Amino acid sequence: MDSRVSELFGGCCRPAAGGALRGRGGAAPGGGSGGGSSKAKKKNGRSRGGKANNPPYLPPEAEDGNIEYKLKLVNPSQYRFEHLVTQMKWRLQEGRGEAVYQIGVEDNGLLVGLSEEEMRASLKTLRRMAEKVGADITVLREREVDYDSDVPRKITEVLVRKVPDNQQFLDLRVAVLGNVDSGKSTLLGVLTQGELDNGRGRARLNLFRHLHEIQSGRTSSISFEILGFNSKGEVVNYSDSRTAEEICESSSKMITFIDLAGHHKYLKTTIFGLTSYCPDFAMLVVSANTGIAGTTREHLGLAMALKVPFFIVISKVDLCSKATVERTVKQLERILKQPGCNKLPLLVNSDDDAVTAAQQFAQSPNITPIFTLSSVSGENLDLLKVFLNILPPLTNSKEQEELMQQLTEFQVDEIYTVPEVGTVVGGTLSSGICREGENLVVGPTDDGKFLRLKVCSIQRNRSACRVLRAGQAATLALGPFDRSLLRKDKLRTGEKAVVRFRFIKHPEYLKIGAKLLFREGVTKGIGHVTDLQAITTKENGLEESLGPGQLSF
Repeated sequence: MDSRVSELFGGCCRPAAGGALRGRGGAAPGGGSGGGSSKAKKKNGRSRGGKANNPPYLPPEAEDGNIEYKLKLVNPSQYRFEHLVTQMKWRLQEGRGEAVYQIGVEDNGLLVGLSEEEMRASLKTLRRMAEKVGADITVLREREVDYDSDVPRKITEVLVRKVPDNQQFLDLRVAVLGNVDSGKSTLLGVLTQGELDNGRGRARLNLFRHLHEIQSGRTSSISFEILGFNSKGEVVNYSDSRTAEEICESSSKMITFIDLAGHHKYLKTTIFGLTSYCPDFAMLVVSANTGIAGTTREHLGLAMALKVPFFIVISKVDLCSKATVERTVKQLERILKQPGCNKLPLLVNSDDDAVTAAQQFAQSPNITPIFTLSSVSGENLDLLKVFLNILPPLTNSKEQEELMQQLTEFQVDEIYTVPEVGTVVGGTLSSGICREGENLVVGPTDDGKFLRLKVCSIQRNRSACRVLRAGQAATLALGPFDRSLLRKDKLRTGEKAVVRFRFIKHPEYLKIGAKLLFREGVTKGIGHVTDLQAITTKENGLEESLGPGQLSF
């Protein structure tokens, strides 16, 4: 793990599966940078017996959020048990159906640890609490605490997840970016179908929508694939289920992958997918044998410009030597650390790294996890699944409730005509709540009007749904509504127009050739001044030249 990551998210205990935590103040338990006198070692927290004297800490427990610290849960009274259950309901609500419990940790973050017997009793109580609220628990990792004690003690990190009910599973959207032939569709095929690739692209065939995609092996359109996780953290995909509806019914958490095109001539489609489908995260796939090539830099820049948190997957490691893979990793790390990116790369090599990466990735915009894997041999594929299983949503319950209180607004991204169903639109509910049978208005049309319509039915991930909440993607059946009256908002490149800009706060000095960058929401433009027209005014008997510049974009 990168030393800078340890400094940011450390403590002072020894994980059972590798990694390290640091004491409060950032002092390393082993005496700093590896050298120095015995005085320096004592100062940095080691006694002669080798035990850490500096107490190990996590950040103090927050009142909000889905993370709960518990020192121990041994034989609570009935009153205390009911209080603990109420507390768990709150944490699950904050995490939209998921919560993380740190057992053996005080509220101030001190890692005390428990004996084997105490930990066993605490986990038994936690399991009873979860059953009470209709949830399951999964032990994520255990760590040994060696602070000021000769008796082995552990802290345990536990994931609590609600059993799915009424199809209100947690849904995260992940846009898949990367250069052509980097292995994006093959990786998605392996994840969603549950079978490894044969080295010739067999796993990706079920993802393609057009004949020319099958013939060329290259994606040219936007497709959606789903990967589910049940309440116990187990993978749910097409290897166990025949239909998408079965996957939805069995899953507490759903990852919807938005497979985007990698070829430069389909960049317009890729930009549309990134802007219209509102992905929570992006997965940038880089081929180990070609490194950063083609549209990789451009896709990276798009994700950063749109402020979509991204992680990186280096694929095809089975085709390369270890030295080639390391060279690609170093190439990516060098780019991520540049001032333009200012990211902190975290190479994931173990389950412990995957858990840490998932938790810190959503909290810190600077962390960028990097995975190295193979879709043919399956090497490190499980680490990516662990990461996706634990990856928390970006919005908490309060932000979700605020969105749901607003007026209903559905952004139309796709328009279809389905036999015996009629007109169907696909997109994302930006705000409010949409119910089956509800009356809405759509527009504006070409003449600026809004038309009334009725939502006949709703589907999420190809399964029926009666209620749609803010932030969720779905398709709405509109019955016999005239499709020609609908249009989807699409970001178009290469368009030209004459526009007038005015500096809001104060005048600026301009000259021919000066570059200018503007942004309004998610719309961005960059250009340069091609001409300056002087406007002469007289004030106090003096002539001044003021020039609104002509800009070329």
